[in-house]
Amino acid sequence: MGAVLLLFVSAAWGSAFPLMKDLILRLPVDDLLAERYTLAAVTLFLIRPRCLRGLPRSTWINGVLLGVMFGIGQSAQAVALDSLPSAVSGFAVGCSVVITPILALVLYRIRVPPRVWVGVVLALAGMTAFTLMRGVEDEEISLLALGVTLSAAALYSGHTLMLARLSRQGMRFDAYALTVIQLLTIGVLTGVVAARDGFMLPAVLPDWAVLAHLAVVSCALGFLARSYGQAHVPAVPSAVLMSTQPVWVAAIAVIWFHEQVGWSMVVGGGLMGAAMLLAVPSGGASPPRETSPNRDLLAISRRAAGVLADLRVKRVDPLKPDGKATPFIAKTACENADGCPWNGHKGDREPSLERLIERATRIVRAKNLPGPGCCQSVTLLGRCLCALMEESGRTKRSTLPRWFRS
Repeated sequence: MGAVLLLFVSAAWGSAFPLMKDLILRLPVDDLLAERYTLAAVTLFLIRPRCLRGLPRSTWINGVLLGVMFGIGQSAQAVALDSLPSAVSGFAVGCSVVITPILALVLYRIRVPPRVWVGVVLALAGMTAFTLMRGVEDEEISLLALGVTLSAAALYSGHTLMLARLSRQGMRFDAYALTVIQLLTIGVLTGVVAARDGFMLPAVLPDWAVLAHLAVVSCALGFLARSYGQAHVPAVPSAVLMSTQPVWVAAIAVIWFHEQVGWSMVVGGGLMGAAMLLAVPSGGASPPRETSPNRDLLAISRRAAGVLADLRVKRVDPLKPDGKATPFIAKTACENADGCPWNGHKGDREPSLERLIERATRIVRAKNLPGPGCCQSVTLLGRCLCALMEESGRTKRSTLPRWFRS
């Protein structure tokens, strides 16, 4: 399910590229980013208006930090796009699939399985086929813009690693609230960049429909699915799965815009498909944990064990002295019914505390009494105690539960 959610994220983000490519002809890219993320945050907030109430300080800090990382990356990528061909920019951003395992190894000492490394290499090769093999426009490549775009890719990788660590916090991880805070922070950051020359809104209804898709499907649902998906898939395989955006971009371009299928699409799609298969965790094994055991979960288990132990010691006495006689089943299974201890009670024959202690003592002593005299000690569930003991001793491999341990 985690892999399915992350593939949905890749498809949702991939669908945004051809739509943005058409919309930025009529709307500045800075204004489009600001309006897109702000509208996504407002949409999720209106669905659950109380999602931001009573949140711990750590959730706000982590959400703002994640939003700052992604927002700076988006703004840097948008600014550098003016000095880079779109193919080179897409390839540089896609390099996050390689930067993610390197950062995971350097920062958190997370060892990536060999098959995932193979998936990383195949994903990078597929991205090369989708971008650089399709041709680069006759434009000059600015090394500064390329460095800025690679820095944005590094911020995306850090965002993936941080979200993966936060998603392993169990009950303290509020994916919905964290997504709203992220989107709102990104909207504010991109809005600051766009405010330098004023805001421009879509002029016609079809452009508003495209903006709604970019905000609700690509941003709101995409970020929400990513938060839930990364709780089940480690960071590096998540980066591999989300790097398959060019596959969805090519599919949309072929289906909706009737673009011809070329060798770059076939080769890149095959490499991306192989990378996805290598990155998806096996169904029988849980994904490797990237963090130490959850301290909160251990603390809860210790408290639960203490409560159970306390309940085991402090058992509630079922004989509540409420002034009424406690009903009990007459025990007549002993050979000498008149000598049965249950018939030795006085008054209403309700067992007293002394009688219960005496009965427990006789049960303990009855284990060492030989012969039929043992049956004069006490009965249990309508049967002679010693008869049950003898039957349990004779039946060594019985399927029925034994009364006493050997």
